[in-house]
Amino acid sequence: MGHIVLDRMGRLGRFLWSGWVGVAGLALFAALWQQGHEAYGDFILPSPLATFDATVALLKSDETWRLAGATTLRALEGFALTALLGGVLGLAVGYSAAAMRLARPLLTIIMGVPPIAWIVLAMIWFGSTAGTILTTTVVASFPLVFANVAEAVATRDRALEDMAKAFGAGPLQRLWTIVIRHVTGQYFPALAVALGSTFKVAVMAELLANIDGIGVALAMSRSNLDVAQSIAWVVLIVAVIFVVEYGIVHPIRAELERWRDAARPWGIKR
Repeated sequence: MGHIVLDRMGRLGRFLWSGWVGVAGLALFAALWQQGHEAYGDFILPSPLATFDATVALLKSDETWRLAGATTLRALEGFALTALLGGVLGLAVGYSAAAMRLARPLLTIIMGVPPIAWIVLAMIWFGSTAGTILTTTVVASFPLVFANVAEAVATRDRALEDMAKAFGAGPLQRLWTIVIRHVTGQYFPALAVALGSTFKVAVMAELLANIDGIGVALAMSRSNLDVAQSIAWVVLIVAVIFVVEYGIVHPIRAELERWRDAARPWGIKR
């Protein structure tokens, strides 16, 4: 038990230490942002400090938490459904070359339709309800996850599966130890992209369908020509995405990909 706890703490420490690179990237982004502010002025691009003050002011309001919570819940529902459907269906289709050929043109059609067109259609079908947001977020993100998982399954090492079968590994054991571990290398990067897409599409759907959430708040700040507050809402959206990605998605990926530690300098010595 103590060895497991120490292993978890070690991997958590490495994960947190690697965050310094991300902090450096954010600092560089803030510096470029400041340069843009000095070049174009407050009305076009408020300074990072002014945006920070506007963000803090928003966080002091209970209404902000309510709107952000509503948007986050809708986006996470769409993201969870995308992760589930994309993973399960991609896993199933990847085993069949005929199903892959059948699915490719359908994915092209779905991905070829702009998200705003799906929003308009969903508004006609479901009206200004959560169903509009759920439909558009799933349609916008599902093809990416599905295609990555299906392609990963199709390109799995069949010789390795045959070897495992020869040593007596059953279908479920081969699925878990070989296929799933191979698929995670493409599944989780696709989920990271899908996460950002679901939030972007959710906010856009709220704005166009006039559904209570961050989208409506953005529309109000736009009508008031309050650029700092508009960017502050964007900062809140990005912050939520950071929390979900690095607080949920990446820890799950690290747990499923512990075997990669063996290839690192501090891993198992060969």
